[in-house]
Amino acid sequence: MGRLTFVDETTAGERAEAWGIEITEERLTLREVIRRRVFQEVAEYHAAAPGVFRGLVQPTDTERTLNGYALRTPRRIDPERQFERAVEAFGRNGFLVLIGDRQVEELDEEIELRLGVEVTFLKLVPLVGG
Repeated sequence: MGRLTFVDETTAGERAEAWGIEITEERLTLREVIRRRVFQEVAEYHAAAPGVFRGLVQPTDTERTLNGYALRTPRRIDPERQFERAVEAFGRNGFLVLIGDRQVEELDEEIELRLGVEVTFLKLVPLVGG
């Protein structure tokens, strides 16, 4: 059994605290890595019910806050829907995924999960011009 460590970064240089999940596999597809991450985020939100969801993608009917996404009306978040939104965001280049120092570009690419490897989700920040 090993630990898969996730780190969120932005192109603006922000870096969130690393966190992770336990896994038993040595290889997973990127799609499965994203699924497990999203399902863990939703499970932790439901267990703590903090009012602010901290996750890879923004749930519907929420407002972006400094530390996550505030739900306009309290409710349960559907992990399947969040996973679908994450896959859609990846397809639109809403974020990149780096395994160690290598970018993974295909959802169905199988990834070797070596001990101690970090999975970085690099959220792309739109450029603002004037």
